[in-house]
Amino acid sequence: MKWLILMLGIGANASASVLVKIAMMPPRKFPSLTDPMSALTNWPFWLGLALYGGAFLLYAAALARLPLNVAHPVLTSGAVATVAVLSILVFREPFQWTTITGILLVIAGVVLITAGVA
Repeated sequence: MKWLILMLGIGANASASVLVKIAMMPPRKFPSLTDPMSALTNWPFWLGLALYGGAFLLYAAALARLPLNVAHPVLTSGAVATVAVLSILVFREPFQWTTITGILLVIAGVVLITAGVA
């Protein structure tokens, strides 16, 4: 259950990042005081913000079940790797050999950090 909570936290964090990116792309605009209606109608921004909140709650729940030196690296590196993959799939951002190498190194690091943690 503790790993499921952490994986859901990674998913929420990465999804929030993708939604905030979508919220900042034309024709949408960053919410501002000069155009308050754009802030109200920018649903990807608000959904992304809510998912960041959900990711924080899942992280807190994971900390109740896992050591900090495991939960934090797994959540942050998992989110980094997931966002890298999603940026390629969703936004068609450039995919270079360094990207896949970095993702593989992140995964290897997480495996090493979590080795021996039940």
